[in-house]
Amino acid sequence: MRSVFLLILVAALPFGACRHSHKQPVKGPVSSDLSPAGTRRITQLLPLYYQLKDAMIAGDSGKIGSAALSLGAVADSFRAELSTDTVSGKRVAIFLDTIVGYSRYIRQVEDATGERQRIGFDPVSSAMYGLLIHANVKNCGAFHEYCPMAFNEKGAYWLSDETEIRNPYFGQKMLECGEVKDSL
Repeated sequence: MRSVFLLILVAALPFGACRHSHKQPVKGPVSSDLSPAGTRRITQLLPLYYQLKDAMIAGDSGKIGSAALSLGAVADSFRAELSTDTVSGKRVAIFLDTIVGYSRYIRQVEDATGERQRIGFDPVSSAMYGLLIHANVKNCGAFHEYCPMAFNEKGAYWLSDETEIRNPYFGQKMLECGEVKDSL
């Protein structure tokens, strides 16, 4: 009997990693180390990233490509403007390069289910978080979320505008797998 219990416990362990963690959103005006124009551009970029994340959740390849096109275009124009921004602007340009490049990759991948496009979403998510951290963005209402089971248990992060876990790496397969790791 004890062996059966241990077997059930061990089998359930991977699913224990899929839990919810909720943090309260931060209130106040969005600020960063960038110029006011740079900070506004970040607040324009985030909703486009969330559109891409939501398209990944839905597994809609057409919407994924469209959202990646919009995100990449705004990131590219933001990157061009950073040359006149503060020293912080030069520090965050590399993250915009990654967003532009992988947004292009996501658009170009032909994938009816969105599975292959998710490979490009991981570096886009890491670059978005890096952009926010290195620009010292505060009060943007973003939540840094993590799924330890993504990419064959390698794990992957994404940003969300809500604490409810909606996993873009698994979509409907494991929609609620993950946890909130940070809030900005």
